[in-house]
Amino acid sequence: MRILVVEDGLDLNHIICNKLTKEGYNVDACFDGQAALDYLETASYDGVIMDIMIPKKDGMSVLKTIRAEGIQVPVLFLTAKSETQDIVRGLDAGASDYMTKPFEFSELLARLRVMLRTVHISNDSILNYGSLQIDTNNHRVVRDGVTVDLTVREYAILEYLVRNRNIVVTREQIRANIWSIDDDINSNVDDVYIRYLRRKIDDPFEENLIHTIRGVGYRLEC
Repeated sequence: MRILVVEDGLDLNHIICNKLTKEGYNVDACFDGQAALDYLETASYDGVIMDIMIPKKDGMSVLKTIRAEGIQVPVLFLTAKSETQDIVRGLDAGASDYMTKPFEFSELLARLRVMLRTVHISNDSILNYGSLQIDTNNHRVVRDGVTVDLTVREYAILEYLVRNRNIVVTREQIRANIWSIDDDINSNVDDVYIRYLRRKIDDPFEENLIHTIRGVGYRLEC
């Protein structure tokens, strides 16, 4: 999963990022609200950890802006303020959770896990994986903030791979789940469509998501 950390304290930012990376998260870091907006408007994230009191644009303003733009990524606020009014304002603005500084990293990690799990359970129509986001209601695919146009069949294969991310799926599994028994298909049809997908999903971007497992099938992994 991909997390954005927005914290102007250099040492704390580095500590959070390093520990999240060790836990297996893909992490991007920035130090002010304007940079946070730039990241959030051009890439897809599974979650955001953000200090409220950051330069250029405070965390509350960043949250209100992305919500107005329809970006529904879950946000966990960090704050030095423990007053109930400030906490309520943050939650009312659309934050998923908050933590008051100083805090233990183990608690931050636990809250992050709960936040991500809750969002994915409550919003199954949005599938997030790394820089890839799929809106299953509207069949809309976005990677690194760029909308990717897919055919119906390409979309179906991609959604199947995302739902089975990090595990190997065989060509036979793809065929059984994507094509109907009435379809007249060639033996290499899966490879052909995977090649089409790679041209759109992988080739224009730095990191490849679709990996070939020789003699078996494919795995979506970042």
